[in-house]
Amino acid sequence: MSLNDSHETDDGMTDEFLTSTQTLRKAIPLMIKHKVPTTPVNYALWYSYTTNQNPILTQAIDQSLAQYGHCPPSLSDSLYRTHLAHHPASEQGQVSHSLQAIMDELCHTMNGSQKETQAFHQALSRTCQRLSQKADQGVNVHEANDLVQELLDESRHMHQSSTLMNQQLENANKEIENLRKALKDSLKCANEDPLTGLLNRRAFQQDLSSCIQHGTPFSLVLLDIDNFKTFNDEFGHLMGDKVLCSVARHLQFWCEQGMQAYRYGGEEFVIILPGTNLQQSRDKAEKLRKTLSGIAVQDKQSGNTVSSITASFGIAEQTGKENGLAVLARADKYLLQAKNLGRNRVLPVL
Repeated sequence: MSLNDSHETDDGMTDEFLTSTQTLRKAIPLMIKHKVPTTPVNYALWYSYTTNQNPILTQAIDQSLAQYGHCPPSLSDSLYRTHLAHHPASEQGQVSHSLQAIMDELCHTMNGSQKETQAFHQALSRTCQRLSQKADQGVNVHEANDLVQELLDESRHMHQSSTLMNQQLENANKEIENLRKALKDSLKCANEDPLTGLLNRRAFQQDLSSCIQHGTPFSLVLLDIDNFKTFNDEFGHLMGDKVLCSVARHLQFWCEQGMQAYRYGGEEFVIILPGTNLQQSRDKAEKLRKTLSGIAVQDKQSGNTVSSITASFGIAEQTGKENGLAVLARADKYLLQAKNLGRNRVLPVL
């Protein structure tokens, strides 16, 4: 929508501007309530959530709030990429700084335009008042010409200012589109494991910290593919990659609402289960263990097949005000015990 398409109120503000301001006034308190970081992605996400223009996005956030009590950073990034980033080559921090610079410039431009508009309005009022006075007094041709010329000069200056502002806004819009694409690429590289497509260790650490910050009860399932080095040595690294990708697909399929799987590193994966206690997590992990043991991966070129895929599991539930690293360390301890006891098992035994 162009500036000319918006209805303008008496004080010079458009209906569109007023609506946007009102929406932002609703979105910001929600972000504060749910302790959402004030990043460009989150501003866009919660602005859209407040307007309810995308019911699927709104439903996803509502489900996350019900499940977690907050919206994990990785989910925010995923929702932004899916629903808002379709309309960073550079680092994420640089993109944020660039966005901030553009917003600052836009604010400066709009403030300058507002002052110019107010000045023109005042000049127009003064000239009309003087014309009215002269009409009462009996204006001569020279005086009328002077007043009209003064008004034309003010109008010409206002036109030049409007043209400059439109050019600046057009340039800013082009920059914003470029930065949107860069931000989309940056977020994907920052949080996604390029091989398996799962979220990576960085995303896990963010989401784990978010659970702790918001007081969301959770359990962790840490698993490691048994004898993975053997697959690489016997069949080659390409087959090893196929095994990793196959396990990752099964993890994604296995995760229920609210659960999230991550590639923690190498052949190790971790899953966050919000609102799930140790017994429930163990039962779920046992089902996953049995599912993975039935996987068969074939290399169509060589004809080689890997059908002996198993994994060892360590489970831990957060207790009290325990930090995320402590929970992860306990899960890792049980995982090591599972491997030492012969692999292909879930610990602790309850």
